[in-house]
Amino acid sequence: MELNSLLLDEIIRRCLVEDIGTGDITTNSLVPAGAVTTGLIQAKGSGVIAGMAVAERVFKNLDPEIVFEHKVSDGTKVEPRTVLAEVKGSARAVLTGERLALNFLQRLSGIATKTAELVELISMYPVKIVDTRKTTPGIRMLEKYAVRVGGGYNHRFGLYDAVLIKDNHIKIAGGITRAVNTARRQNPHTVKIEVEVQDLEGVQEALSVNVDIIMLDNMEPSLMREAVEMVNGRALVEASGGITKENIVPVAKSGVDLISIGALTHSVTALDISLDVEEIK
Repeated sequence: MELNSLLLDEIIRRCLVEDIGTGDITTNSLVPAGAVTTGLIQAKGSGVIAGMAVAERVFKNLDPEIVFEHKVSDGTKVEPRTVLAEVKGSARAVLTGERLALNFLQRLSGIATKTAELVELISMYPVKIVDTRKTTPGIRMLEKYAVRVGGGYNHRFGLYDAVLIKDNHIKIAGGITRAVNTARRQNPHTVKIEVEVQDLEGVQEALSVNVDIIMLDNMEPSLMREAVEMVNGRALVEASGGITKENIVPVAKSGVDLISIGALTHSVTALDISLDVEEIK
């Protein structure tokens, strides 16, 4: 998955405006306009790195002349004290961009690290870990990118690229069959239809209307196995709801095709990363 460079710069500029406002009054007061420095970005914890290009674009948006020398690439597993990059150039740009660059790099690396941990736990099973829409508003593209870096896969990006009929939709539409038939009439044949179900009766009804994907919501692994046997390859089967590193292996063993995990993005722990500068010149 490649990052959309135009959208990336739009996100970064919006975040820089939020952080800098009318100016970085501390840096501008203490650092001469022509001063230059070198900053070392260094990991302080163990994990999988994601977001190197994002951090670079933060500094480049502040000063196109900044030199950002990558020491590792996204997807690299690092240990504490690993140097990730050197940032050379305007001391004002380095100090002003420091926090935002680290915020992105720490969060995205945290997501990649968490994803990689879960992917490794079920690596012996033919199942994919996928993300959800439980992302930080405004930076979904970046967080879903980090999931891919960690070895996971992306679910739908938004409300526009797939039909996902959940419990509230079913209630309002008057049942699974009516919901699916109505959605199918109003969307192109190229759009996949997924239905969330809570029991085997729901699985059977979803199969009767030929949905593409059946989401098993908060089912126990034993019931998931029964659902997979019932589906018998006629649709993709997704497990969702309350999945953690403690229960992911039994879920994978049930035979589902996909495991969606909101915690990959909504409650991840950031990887500890720092930036230290040399004396200005």
